[in-house]
Amino acid sequence: MRIFKAFAKINWSLSVLRKRQDGYHDIITLMHAIDLHDTLIFKSSETIEIETNLPVKKENNLVYKAIQALQEYTKIKKGVHVILKKEIPCGAGLGGGSSDAAVTLKALNELWQLNLDIKKLHELGSSIGSDIPFFLYLPLCIVQGRGDIVKPLKIQKSYTLLLVKPDFSISTKWAYESLNFKTQLTTEYEKINNNIWQLYNLLCSGDVNSFDLWNDLEKPVLEKYPEIDKIKKKLIEAGAKKALMSGSGSTVFGLFNNEADAKKALKNFEGYWCKVVQTLC
Repeated sequence: MRIFKAFAKINWSLSVLRKRQDGYHDIITLMHAIDLHDTLIFKSSETIEIETNLPVKKENNLVYKAIQALQEYTKIKKGVHVILKKEIPCGAGLGGGSSDAAVTLKALNELWQLNLDIKKLHELGSSIGSDIPFFLYLPLCIVQGRGDIVKPLKIQKSYTLLLVKPDFSISTKWAYESLNFKTQLTTEYEKINNNIWQLYNLLCSGDVNSFDLWNDLEKPVLEKYPEIDKIKKKLIEAGAKKALMSGSGSTVFGLFNNEADAKKALKNFEGYWCKVVQTLC
């Protein structure tokens, strides 16, 4: 039996550049892992068995798809019994399912002694879901393409965040399809890329007040779900230096100076799912 942690993520920035011919979207984003995590326990089994505390059909579970992908690529006949203890909420923009899948690929590569390199795991992960490759390179990365181009970055500072999620989830597919966007020019891409590197440098220096955070998916989401905007404003009123929706939502994170301030702000969000977390370094 082996136990692994699957960490959640937030997006410090998210730019959507264009819709691709394959139906996906080209993005450029700065993703950062946080210490909120699911727990996966792997046991030997002749068949694929998945126990979880959420009502998800096995065939729709990204953990199941990751196991299948490994079996099909390696032609291995082994099964596995996975106990998946979910702490990361679903449909929250925190990447829980993708993280679970990435950890499954890494764990079974080790447990089944497959000796696949990171490049192959990356390729298999990308075939299952767009966010999965990032979770192979934690904690901080610039992610581009449809999520398949990942540049790992070093960071030595940790930040305190308060996560706030309303009692509804948001479809990632709907959020992207709701964008009314035009093809970006190369100069615009270069500007966005420069802004991300500037943001990364500020994260490394700890200059919180100079952070400029953005998420292109906020506009369509806030139009349909105005409660997201209310949460953002409430976080600022409660002392957050910055507030932003993570990914396609519905979670909003507030950036605080310290854990004490974040915990003090919790009282303003009764009735919501909330969590004080730290970014990983």
